[in-house]
Amino acid sequence: MTVISNKKKAKLNAQGMEPSRGDIAFNIINYTIFALITLACVFPFYYLFINTISSNELVRLGQIQLYPREIHFQNYVEVLKIPGIVDALFVSIARTVLGTLWTVGGSAILGYLVTKQEMWLRKVWYRLIVITMYFSAGLIPWYMNLRMLGFLDNFWVYVIPGLVSPYNVILVKTFIEGLPPALEESATLDGAGYMRVFFSVIMPLITPILATLCIFSAVGQWNAFTDTMMLMPSGKYYTLQFLLYKYQNEASSLAALVRNTQDASSLANVATKQTALSVRMTVAMVATFPILLVYPFFQRYFVKGIMIGAVKG
Repeated sequence: MTVISNKKKAKLNAQGMEPSRGDIAFNIINYTIFALITLACVFPFYYLFINTISSNELVRLGQIQLYPREIHFQNYVEVLKIPGIVDALFVSIARTVLGTLWTVGGSAILGYLVTKQEMWLRKVWYRLIVITMYFSAGLIPWYMNLRMLGFLDNFWVYVIPGLVSPYNVILVKTFIEGLPPALEESATLDGAGYMRVFFSVIMPLITPILATLCIFSAVGQWNAFTDTMMLMPSGKYYTLQFLLYKYQNEASSLAALVRNTQDASSLANVATKQTALSVRMTVAMVATFPILLVYPFFQRYFVKGIMIGAVKG
């Protein structure tokens, strides 16, 4: 009976129906490592958040470590009263939404066009696109070019210069080349043109790679601040990230400004009295939280888009 039982177990293990001890040990170690990596990624955001809702005096003394104490949300109320921060939030949201849509749409259409053998000088155009990934004119020519085009203090400088991304074009092109050619051929035989084929046949099939590009573009647009620093001298279209950069360097004076706007009853409460550290953490949380909301909507497409779009076939 023991021999028969062992044979059955071996057969089940060979068929993958019952994991062996080695498999179980590997899975435990694997899950443990990934759980620790996940904790290391999540904990900084958690630590930042609990410090923004805890007593500012306890935060200043370094007594907030694993859980919040004397919870309040006055920091967020006061930080949103800082001059210009609400306008900067709308600018960041607008550039992220419009910039992502334009970049993904432009890269998707161009990536589709360079897959067409009948496109005039297709290989030349594609190679020119790829070359821009390795060579650039430099920072000064880039600035001078945008200034001559009238993009200084212009909101559209956040959108138009990044209309096409060479890396995104390559991903879309590789993804489309992995699709069955018969689908496009059948639509062409029915009289559909290139754009009709793209929007009706190709686009629904490349949703995973488009969602992946949306994540890349949205995160890049939301986190960018150097273009604001160089191209917005009047401060008309400051982004939230640039204000965060400024406030990190001016947190002490900014905290004094916020305290001056608080009423006497708020000042009497040490727990909610603004400090340089509380301002830094709260502004950082305001700048970080919105982009975190993007991932849950696109995460299920992310792995599939990268794996299929990066490896042909």
